[in-house]
Amino acid sequence: MANEVLKTIRSRRSVRAYKRDVVPQELLREICEAGTYAPTGGGRQSPTIIAVTTEKYRNELARLNAEVMGKDTDPYYGAPVIILVLAEGTASTFVEDGSCVLENMMLAAASLELGSVWVHREREIFDSENGKALLREWGLDETLRGVGSIALGYPASESEEPAKRKDNYVVIV
Repeated sequence: MANEVLKTIRSRRSVRAYKRDVVPQELLREICEAGTYAPTGGGRQSPTIIAVTTEKYRNELARLNAEVMGKDTDPYYGAPVIILVLAEGTASTFVEDGSCVLENMMLAAASLELGSVWVHREREIFDSENGKALLREWGLDETLRGVGSIALGYPASESEEPAKRKDNYVVIV
C-alpha cells in the first residue's frame, strides 16, 4: 500500500489550462517553502525562487517566453502564478539544484490540489538584456541563470489518466 507521498507522485499531472482563481498566499508560501527543502549540490542552496503574482510581471514573462519560441501565445497556459527558479550560475550543479526545487514544488502543489506544469526557456529569458533588466528591477544579482519555471493555479478540468509506463523503464542489476 502506497503512502501519501507515493500517491501524490503517481497522481500528479501536468496542467495546461487554468481557472483564473487566485492562489491563496498561504498555499503559495507552502509550495515555495517545499522548494527550499530540495537537495542541492554540496548543500550550497544555489537556487532562488521568485513567485510572480502581479499581472504586470506575469504578462511580461509570458511575452518574453513566447518571444524565445517565436510565437504569440501564453506559454504559461493562463495560470495566475508563475514560479521562476533561477540559480547562481557559478555553481557547478545549478541546473540539477534548480530542477530538484521545481519538482519539489510541483509535488507540493499536487498535494494541495493545485495544478502545475514545468515551463522552459527561462535560461534564454534571464541571459538576455530584458531578463537582466528584470533582475535589476527586482533587486537580484544578474549572475542568476534561469533553470525553469512552473505555471501554477487551479486546473480548469480533470486530469487524464497517466500514460502507460514504458517497458524496461527500471532495470535492477
